[in-house]
Amino acid sequence: MKRLAVTEAASTLIAMLREKFGDLMFYQAGGCCEGTQPQCFEKGGFYLRTDDVCIGQVDGFDFWLDKDLYEYWKNAHFTLDVMDGIGAGGFSLETPYGKTFIIHYRLFTEEELMQLEPVKYNTYD
Repeated sequence: MKRLAVTEAASTLIAMLREKFGDLMFYQAGGCCEGTQPQCFEKGGFYLRTDDVCIGQVDGFDFWLDKDLYEYWKNAHFTLDVMDGIGAGGFSLETPYGKTFIIHYRLFTEEELMQLEPVKYNTYD
């Protein structure tokens, strides 16, 4: 069972960003200046911290969570979507195009929790 899905609208935007910037990565933190919105960067354009968690891939690109945010949302399925407007953080690649990535959450059922794919932790090894 995957922890992450992507809407068609978000996939379309990701394809455009891939065309302009190459390989991408996503990161969602637990707050502060970027809020809790997912951020899209060029691959390697954001430095991961020890124990940040990759919950899956979006159109072939890693989607990382702050370790504390993962602990809070580890029982939830994430769906990456997009909406018009500029989000809280202006660092994400979609911002200049008047778009912002958002997440829709839902809790996994008990059955789904038993079937989840494992996550990958950033260890700097």
